[in-house]
Amino acid sequence: MPIVLRSDFDATLLRKAARQSKNGAQARRLLALAVIYEGQSRTEAARIGGVTLQIIRDWVLKFNAAGPDGLIDKKAPGQPSRLTAVHRAALVEAVERGPDPAVQGVVRWRVIDLVHWLAEEFTVRVSKQTLSRELRKLGYRKLSARPKHHAQDPEAIEAFKKGGLPPSWIRSERASRAASR
Repeated sequence: MPIVLRSDFDATLLRKAARQSKNGAQARRLLALAVIYEGQSRTEAARIGGVTLQIIRDWVLKFNAAGPDGLIDKKAPGQPSRLTAVHRAALVEAVERGPDPAVQGVVRWRVIDLVHWLAEEFTVRVSKQTLSRELRKLGYRKLSARPKHHAQDPEAIEAFKKGGLPPSWIRSERASRAASR
């Protein structure tokens, strides 16, 4: 025996909700369910929705539980984070304190160094990408020093800043004469 659709909706309301929906998948699902409200078979609704009968049953269950909003695809939850609040707090403290060269063997933290530190301190294994994402969530950004050429001349830099160099674009005589006419 098929699962009965909720009684507070009808085909007209579902079609109206489908027209107003900005989500194409939700609109398709609403239109398929509207066919059922009109008295047609669930096989016909599956044909209209482009799915199987099992999927129609799943849509009916979602619709009965949450109404039209239940037919919107939600983001998959994914795996829970390996870092707890305690790990994050210790990570913030370690980043703010900086590394101890005698203990960690580095003079500044790199993401890979923090990955190793977490593995040693808490036996938590995370990838560089994951830790980088976590650090961004905590408000940190990867900064790198601007490179300086080994043969850079400080006097030439100051002369350039003061405008000591001639302009690289100068109007030609012919263009000047043509503009004055």
